[in-house]
Amino acid sequence: MRKSIRKWSLFAFLLSASLILAFAGRGSRAQEELPSLVVAGTVQDSQDQPVEGATAQLRPDPEGEPLVEATTQGNGRYALPVPEDIPQRLFVQISRAHFEEEVVELSAADLEDLRNGESVVMPGTTLPRRVTPAFWIAALIFVAMLVLIATGRLHNTLAALLGASLVFFVSYLGEPLSEDLFIFGFDRALEYVDWNVIFLIMGMMIVIAVVERTGIFQWLAYMAYRLSGGRLWLLLPILMIVTGVASALLDNVTTMLLMTPITIQISLALGINPLALLMPEVMASNVVGISTLIGTPTNILIGSFADISFNDFLINLTPGVVLAMIALVLYNEFVYRKEILAPGNEEISPLLLKKLEERAQITQPIHLRKAGVIGTAMILLFVFGEQIHLLPAVTALMGATALLVWIRPDIEEMIEAVDWTTLVFFITLFIVVGGIQEVGLISFIATGIGDLVGENLMLAMFVVTWFSAVLSTVIANIPFTAAMLPVVGYLTATIPGASNKVLFYCLSVGSAMGGNGSLIGASANMVTAGIAERAGHPITYFYFLKKGFPALILTVALAMVWLLIRFLVLAG
Repeated sequence: MRKSIRKWSLFAFLLSASLILAFAGRGSRAQEELPSLVVAGTVQDSQDQPVEGATAQLRPDPEGEPLVEATTQGNGRYALPVPEDIPQRLFVQISRAHFEEEVVELSAADLEDLRNGESVVMPGTTLPRRVTPAFWIAALIFVAMLVLIATGRLHNTLAALLGASLVFFVSYLGEPLSEDLFIFGFDRALEYVDWNVIFLIMGMMIVIAVVERTGIFQWLAYMAYRLSGGRLWLLLPILMIVTGVASALLDNVTTMLLMTPITIQISLALGINPLALLMPEVMASNVVGISTLIGTPTNILIGSFADISFNDFLINLTPGVVLAMIALVLYNEFVYRKEILAPGNEEISPLLLKKLEERAQITQPIHLRKAGVIGTAMILLFVFGEQIHLLPAVTALMGATALLVWIRPDIEEMIEAVDWTTLVFFITLFIVVGGIQEVGLISFIATGIGDLVGENLMLAMFVVTWFSAVLSTVIANIPFTAAMLPVVGYLTATIPGASNKVLFYCLSVGSAMGGNGSLIGASANMVTAGIAERAGHPITYFYFLKKGFPALILTVALAMVWLLIRFLVLAG
């Protein structure tokens, strides 16, 4: 009885979440009736971006008590109702944490219009950023979090959770001592959490949990061996292609979790170093995963922030991915030529072959067929759902719900299959990044890059791509991407010709392919290294750097060539 209640509770939760995401923002909200006589205006920052949450007050004099006040909306607009008794002078005072306060006096003509019953629209008000102690504290917390993640001193999730907790600690306990210590409150912090990303990842985790229990990935890895006939020079590209395609349809972390164990078994059976197959696989995973919205965590972040669809990634990045993949295969054939061309590697004992075959069985064929039907439907919705404004998170949740209802797995196992640690990581990461965005650090970075590239789109493409690729070797690409999104958003809005979102594709290429540059560059790298180490074949930081950094330069350069052709030559 309790299991039945839990099962239907999860179904109800997933269905409710998908409906909420599906209809959020689609219906026309009832507009609050505004007074007939108002003083209205807009507030923006120094980058001409709207400032939300600023307080606008109408005052008879700058030092007097406010007559009315309002808060700016997401578009930076405010509307202040005018009292019946209009004083001789009126001032609009605008203030917000982390910005300089601005006071604007209404002109005599404006006052005359108000007395004649006409509303007044004020010129746009620009609020300059203010560097306070909160700015430096938020920046220090962010950098400390990155260092903890990069060095492995704390688990990724624990480092992000610590960062978010410190932001709230300083905000709530520091504000009574000084207003300049306030970063933001809890309600404001939640506005920086991208729930579309959270629910998309959760839905895909449930679908993947069902698929992986069928044994399909182990079967695919074994069939790759059979197809190659044991010839390692052929097995290597086949495994890379299988891994890459799986990464594009699922995600690279899950793919490596499933492919690494069977790859190690095949390597040991053939008597070669497992790293000769694992390294090419994980590099292929990071490269090919960017061809779809759901292939990498960084693409999920970019797609949600920039409203880039499944089709957009597929069309605009796949040719560059194919170029990079061909070069990556040739590179790995050269780098591991001694291992794959060594005599005797094609021989495998019948006993080991039988053992591999036994471990690579489809254990739940009926569940696999059902998952195939649901998976096909989900891919179609990912591709065509944008035409009806269907969010990817809704597709993932509906697919997960349909699969659970149809297969009826043990609900306890499904709950455990959801990687809540990863979800907490993303939520707290969004909060920490939101902190540095709130205090203005992101704005200063965006302004600096904007000043560097000016209005040169080609230069901006090179800077975003290679800056992302190189920094992803020292900073894990997920937090790096989350921090770069508003920067790229600013560049997209200010550089002529960037409105086609090319800079977001540059960020996708740089951050994901840049993950191949070092062991800590991508989550898939660390997952693979962890499994390999437990199997007695550790991947050291310097080994990964030695093999991966040249691959980074090669693949990013080729993908960059495609982006230049696609968005500068063909678009022109």
